[in-house]
Amino acid sequence: MIIIRKIAKLDKLVLFIVLCLITIGTIAIYGATTETKLEGLHRTNLYLFGAFCIPMLFLALFDYQILLGKLAYLFYGIGIGMLVLVKFTGEHINGAVRWLSIGHFQLQPSEIAKICTVLLVAHVLSKREGEKLRLLQDLIPICIIFMIPILLIMQQPDLGTALVFVGVLLSMLWMGNIRSLYMILFISIMAVMIGTILWLYYANFELLSKVTEPHQLSRIQTFLDPTSDPDKSWHVKNAIIAIGSGGMTGSDGFFLRKGYIPYAYSDSIYVVIGEKYGFMGSAVLLLLFFLLVYRMVQIVMDSRELAGSYLVIGLMGMFIFQIFVNIGMHIGLVPLTGISLPFISYGGSSLLSNMIAIGLVLSVNVHKDEIHYI
Repeated sequence: MIIIRKIAKLDKLVLFIVLCLITIGTIAIYGATTETKLEGLHRTNLYLFGAFCIPMLFLALFDYQILLGKLAYLFYGIGIGMLVLVKFTGEHINGAVRWLSIGHFQLQPSEIAKICTVLLVAHVLSKREGEKLRLLQDLIPICIIFMIPILLIMQQPDLGTALVFVGVLLSMLWMGNIRSLYMILFISIMAVMIGTILWLYYANFELLSKVTEPHQLSRIQTFLDPTSDPDKSWHVKNAIIAIGSGGMTGSDGFFLRKGYIPYAYSDSIYVVIGEKYGFMGSAVLLLLFFLLVYRMVQIVMDSRELAGSYLVIGLMGMFIFQIFVNIGMHIGLVPLTGISLPFISYGGSSLLSNMIAIGLVLSVNVHKDEIHYI
């Protein structure tokens, strides 16, 4: 009876939005892989979605407050342990070591580490009970919690996922009641770092090339000066033209059919939607993302527990950052980097982490009237 009551409390709007996003993603994956060696990948996407509905629903019905107790430290340790394990036994793919082979499934531990980190930081923030964060007792420990996985992920190397952690950190600190002075200082440090990169690029390019990885330097150069090397800016230029060619209702997908869009089924999936379904298709996708974030905001406001609010805030920050960067890098707003579009891009690990995140969000809503003291 208890389980039935919990099932009745599941947020139908969130479930409907996720189903719509998965449908759009599967259609886009089909369009990106048809008549290629990856044909049939859309069916795998549906199989993975069906399989990952099990942990999503389990977490939705499981009391999230139990996970935000001492178990949060355990899960964080598991997440860090998996990132360390990647360094020694990870799979080398496309010049990076980011995956662990589990049978036929390749797990990307950095995706799971995002969830584990959010769980622990939500637990730590909830201990302050809404009071201002203290520098030594709260702010520095939280930053260390984030910096450990960031440094491990940077070694893979995976700058895109590492940046997601930074976005999540900022969102959780802001809602965790950080002092304005600390936030201004934090943002100022980031601004100085970005400014230093810009200054080095124009004033001392040789020094910049020594302190950055070749692939990172290439992306910086492509973003700041696309005309400097047409070959390096080829991806972004084609993506912008392809999205523009979609017009209002879409086109026949010329750039997609000719193979001008690398990784169209995964990181570049937004280009597929923009070219084949035009402005209308992109608008529907953005509307669904907006509704998902809006509903998550409502769940935060309805939660009677700060821990639940912090948890949803962290997961919402993760979604917002990935959506903004993935779409932004294909229309020239931000440098090109490897970040998937939630529920749309093909990728088992990213889909798993997104489904787990939705399960936790649903759990906060289902158990919002149950107050426990952990």
